[in-house]
Amino acid sequence: MNEKDRKQRLYVAQQGEKLRKGKISRREFLQRAAAAGFGMSAAGLMRMEFPRMAAPLRQGGAGVNFSDEQIAWLKEVGGRFAGQTVRIASESTAPSQIISDLATNPDDPNSFQNLTGIQVIWEQTPLDQVLSKITQDTATESASNDIYYLDQAWVGRFVNDTVDPSERLADGSDLNMPDFMFEDFVPELLPALASYQGRLVGLPFDIPIFIYMYRKDVYDQLGLSPATNMEEFLNAVKTIDEAGLKNEDGSDIRGYIGQWKSGHYALQCDWTAWLWSHGGSHTNADGVATINDEQGLAGAAYMMELAKYNPSGSTTWDWGGQGDAMVQGLGANVISWSEFFPGTDNPDTSKTVGLWETADLPMEASKRSKDECGFDETPAIGHQGGSCMALSKYSEVSDAAWMFLQYATSSPVQIAAATSSNTPIRLSAFESDVVKAKAMVTAGTTRHFPAALKVIQTRMGTEPHFPGWASASGTGGPIPTELGLMTTGATDIKSALDNINQYINDAINEE
Repeated sequence: MNEKDRKQRLYVAQQGEKLRKGKISRREFLQRAAAAGFGMSAAGLMRMEFPRMAAPLRQGGAGVNFSDEQIAWLKEVGGRFAGQTVRIASESTAPSQIISDLATNPDDPNSFQNLTGIQVIWEQTPLDQVLSKITQDTATESASNDIYYLDQAWVGRFVNDTVDPSERLADGSDLNMPDFMFEDFVPELLPALASYQGRLVGLPFDIPIFIYMYRKDVYDQLGLSPATNMEEFLNAVKTIDEAGLKNEDGSDIRGYIGQWKSGHYALQCDWTAWLWSHGGSHTNADGVATINDEQGLAGAAYMMELAKYNPSGSTTWDWGGQGDAMVQGLGANVISWSEFFPGTDNPDTSKTVGLWETADLPMEASKRSKDECGFDETPAIGHQGGSCMALSKYSEVSDAAWMFLQYATSSPVQIAAATSSNTPIRLSAFESDVVKAKAMVTAGTTRHFPAALKVIQTRMGTEPHFPGWASASGTGGPIPTELGLMTTGATDIKSALDNINQYINDAINEE
């Protein structure tokens, strides 16, 4: 690490402390962190502002079903490190909540702590504070955190502060979990979330992603089938809206539900689906903004056509508002986060239990390739984000931490977490009989998992990664603010995209 990098990390840590004490706003923190080269991905910005609907759904989750060999390994090999403490700081997401509970539950004989005697302190804080802690640790080469929770946008900055897990898995040591099955990770997640320039930095941990959700009762009533392309999707939206259907409580069933809160990052997320599905992108291969080209204009025109069929409140809804509108039945089509789906089947909170279904995402009208874009932008309608867990090379309990990292990402733990509706990162969890058994109408359903897996494997879209992106695209930033002027009719499409194009170029050129 050179002195410039060290100073940048200490600066971000200092700004995080100012944020924690209320001396600066989150917007200011994002700007300052981005200026120092530490942006946040789509998922990172979402996680900071939206407590996931799936997170509370621990009821009915299965225990961890380790093999006899794995239990013996945890007891015998893990027992060598009994009394040591492994420390992690992460955002309070569904997998963090569920897996930390599985690992530390004193009443579960198969919890990590009970089997190994290794203590786990898992601090869950806002993501900005996670970044602050990691920058402080790495700048000072501190051992205060043994496992790093890395947003995908940070992987390249911390690659030299981590231990390559593939090297540990290949060393033949008895510290490697029996039947860990590295090949069982969903292959597409390794380069997307946990690698930098071909080097594995950590292991995948978290994967929010856009899927297609629709009201089957409405489709059946009107004789509709799930859309297979963008034209069919818009036609379904129009047909439903024009039918004038109502829910049992008298509320209208509109054609589409958006997350279109002016100035909010949720609006930027929604927008990417229409930009990317019409052949547009934020950047080109030369690293220059290109959002206002012919394809970008086509995506915006499509979005503004959808605007005619949204509930009136959609321009005030972030992702939480969109999820609430789904469970209230205020619309019949959504292309958005898979985390919303379990809430629709929860009888304690939803008016649409059993009514929502999933389908393959409609095919893009055209799609730009990743090679035609800059900054790792990957156009596809299935907007994604995620995180990985990485082993700190500064840890003084690295063997115990390595054992826990394997535990947290192992197939048995991922299967147990998936029964609480957490989208897994392993193929075996998607294929597990116990997980499939919850693919029914119930709180914590897994009915949406096949749709999520298919998008991960074939339709993932990723926003550009450059230092100024977070402050430009995040809540309060110029991009969602300008999009809000467009969606509310305060400015025309061409002017809005021209302005956004300039904002992106300015963000790319930030020093």
